[in-house]
Amino acid sequence: GKNEYDLLVVGGGSGGLACAKEAAQFGRKVAVLDYVEPSPKGTTWGLGGTCVNVGCIPKKLMHQASLLGSALKDAQHYGWNISQPVHHDWSVMAQAVQNYVKSLNWGHRVQLQDKKVKYFNMKGSFSDPHTVRGLTKAGKETVVTADNIVIATGGRPKYPTHIAGALEYGITSDDLFWLKESPGKTLPSFILYVSLECAGFLTGIGLDTTVMMRSIPLRGFDQASHIYKHKQICFTTQQQMASLVTEHMESYGTKFLKRCLPTKVEKLKSNRLQVTWKNADLNTEETDSFDTVMWAVGRAPDTKTLNLETAGVKINSETGKIIVDASEATSVPHIYAIGDITEGRPELTPTAIAAGKLLAQRLFGQSSELMDYDNVPTTVFTPLEYGCVGLSEEAAVQCHGSDNIEVYHAYYKPLEFTVAERDATQCYIKMVCLREREQRILGLHFIGPNAGEVIQGFALGIK
Repeated sequence: GKNEYDLLVVGGGSGGLACAKEAAQFGRKVAVLDYVEPSPKGTTWGLGGTCVNVGCIPKKLMHQASLLGSALKDAQHYGWNISQPVHHDWSVMAQAVQNYVKSLNWGHRVQLQDKKVKYFNMKGSFSDPHTVRGLTKAGKETVVTADNIVIATGGRPKYPTHIAGALEYGITSDDLFWLKESPGKTLPSFILYVSLECAGFLTGIGLDTTVMMRSIPLRGFDQASHIYKHKQICFTTQQQMASLVTEHMESYGTKFLKRCLPTKVEKLKSNRLQVTWKNADLNTEETDSFDTVMWAVGRAPDTKTLNLETAGVKINSETGKIIVDASEATSVPHIYAIGDITEGRPELTPTAIAAGKLLAQRLFGQSSELMDYDNVPTTVFTPLEYGCVGLSEEAAVQCHGSDNIEVYHAYYKPLEFTVAERDATQCYIKMVCLREREQRILGLHFIGPNAGEVIQGFALGIK
């Protein structure tokens, strides 16, 4: 028989919602199926996906809270009379951020209703290539059929289950943004960007914060020195972009345990958490106690309950991500996937939104435009932000050879740092170019205040 919907989107994050709403604009019958599995600590949230609930939105608002704390210190140099000491109230900030996120949850539901998109608050799994079985929290089942299906379920944080006590006593970013009370002395463990971002704003609002890092900071971002010698790049660590970020954080109070690996977490009678780790440099075992331990070991694609094998959708067995072609199509022609769940795509909200809209336009709007994943700008919202677009220096050398690469670089001091006498040692810009007459820009890396806004403008130039 005829399928009930023209399009079914499984996953109500930024990409999935954008795709569903765009498809509805063409007068198609569209449904969205979304369900939030509670974190191991029991944290849940509403419609909108990772970015809205436990990602970009709460993270940047808490980052802003931290920046305001720095601004209070600067303000005295600009003539403001501010009584000292100042004190930050976590519960006030958390309530304001969480209320705003809830307003976004409600707004997404209203938008779907306005566009006549049917919303199912259910966990979905494939029964066949055109049929998804939805199950509510109470166990009620609904079967939905569609001509086209888009998978946009994103990912969830992983736990280092090989570490004793990690699951029982640790939290992830899924929980941090929904805490009602201050996390207190906190250990963000492992050096992914979310660990640095959270450590940055926790330090900025006055909390004792220590980051445990087992290797280099910000793996995957630019790590090369700008120094050239005899036509070969000198790879030193002194002026790596990633290291500049952590150096600035360290100078402003974040502590780092370098080349350390946690081995166990135990709960003390005082309810504090005792963490034991191995120091690889000293070959010693060390311990300290914390109020909160937050794991940042990466994210796993949320595919386990989808029953993809029944539909015939192929995944990368190593990563668990769905394999797609340039048109976002999976191994099954009418089943598509977008966003963080797809193999080889940047895990960024704006790209998921753009990909979702373009997919809907190709399916229902007689468009042939594909998503362009090259030169997508991204920003790490550490206290001194790191924005980048295009190739890292290492990638440029790998693609074009060191003889064909020219790198321009400079330290600088932002004007707003001058009167406040703030240290600008780590404010730095690097431009990686192809060595030819036109000096085409291959990549730009920028460390400084408001790097997110700055890099967006540069991205247009690289395009």
